[in-house]
Amino acid sequence: MKSVDAHLAEILATVRTLAPLELELERSLGTTLAEEVSAPVPLPPFDNSAMDGYAVRAADVEAVPVTLPVIDDVAAGSDELRAVGPGHAVRIMTGAPVPAGADAVVPVEWTDGGTVSVTIGQSAPAGNAIRRAGEDVQAGEVVLRPGTVIGPAQLGIVAGVGRRRVWVRPRPRVVVLSTGAELVEPGLPLRTGQIWDSNSFTLTAAVRESGGDGYRATTVGDDPARFLEQLDAQLVRADAIITSGGVSMGAYEPVKEALSPLGTVRFEKVAMQPGMPQGFGVVGDDQVPIFALPGNPVSSFVSFMLFVRPALRKMRGLPAGAPESVSAQVTGPLRSPAGRRSYLRGVLAADGTVTPARGQGSHQLAALASANALIVVPEDVTEVPAGASVQVIRL
Repeated sequence: MKSVDAHLAEILATVRTLAPLELELERSLGTTLAEEVSAPVPLPPFDNSAMDGYAVRAADVEAVPVTLPVIDDVAAGSDELRAVGPGHAVRIMTGAPVPAGADAVVPVEWTDGGTVSVTIGQSAPAGNAIRRAGEDVQAGEVVLRPGTVIGPAQLGIVAGVGRRRVWVRPRPRVVVLSTGAELVEPGLPLRTGQIWDSNSFTLTAAVRESGGDGYRATTVGDDPARFLEQLDAQLVRADAIITSGGVSMGAYEPVKEALSPLGTVRFEKVAMQPGMPQGFGVVGDDQVPIFALPGNPVSSFVSFMLFVRPALRKMRGLPAGAPESVSAQVTGPLRSPAGRRSYLRGVLAADGTVTPARGQGSHQLAALASANALIVVPEDVTEVPAGASVQVIRL
């Protein structure tokens, strides 16, 4: 059997990082920056007030209480030139430019709030409540570098330096396709021998959580020709394809029967549990990667975490490799088949312990839903005693 590490290495050597494109700022959330972004002007571009209050000379409010005449108002967005002379105050709003001559802002809470004259009860040192020009960013300073994932804060700074469009590597478009004549859409009644399809929903959600755009396609039965028709129809909008089911050794395996003759997709046994039957390769003129995952719900999800998620990271232009793990102390004994790396479901606690889930079958989706971690048992280990240290992958 092929090792988990070798299978992942082949996948990462095959998938390509998506080419950058220029997007409107509103569409860039979740993409990966493909250019350097710098500030054309200082941020903030002028000295401005951090609070509603009164712009004064600090020397005039050293001895308090003191009453000063209010000679003007300045609002945020004002472009009029104003100045504060000795012994005067200007009422100022948050974000408004600080008048010439003023070197401090007295918050309105320290005053009686007067509009003609103001009584100030607390002194303010020079620079108080003033945001200096360039205090955040200097002109020409790089604010974001290539390889940065654009989240809300990153999108905000791109807008803050005046950019309307930005060069990024897009979120991968991933089509998820479940196979199996036994599958029924949730919400419809079951007949004998049928189950509700959960894999396509799980995997589509996993794609979106991993930074891709997931598209769930219509479920296909056990007809290889019908599967190829659906696959061809989906390729036009896909940077990658995920299938679940139809890859095992028995009869009625439509994915395997349809793709094996192409010669570009390999179906192999990977030394892991759950998820031993795996398929991977490329399809179509554009050599779109296809991940043919097993049909059992836990097997397909574990396979996604181990193989698809790292591939999506590479496609996004991010560092890609095996999932990170942490050490934990297992609270109960574990068993694992010789020669296969096991990924057992568990609950990782804040105290550094991990408790194995009660159901470890590859079909037991409820046990997976209650877990927050995968406990890794190496290929050469068949038993792990309670209290032993294990490696854990956070879900």
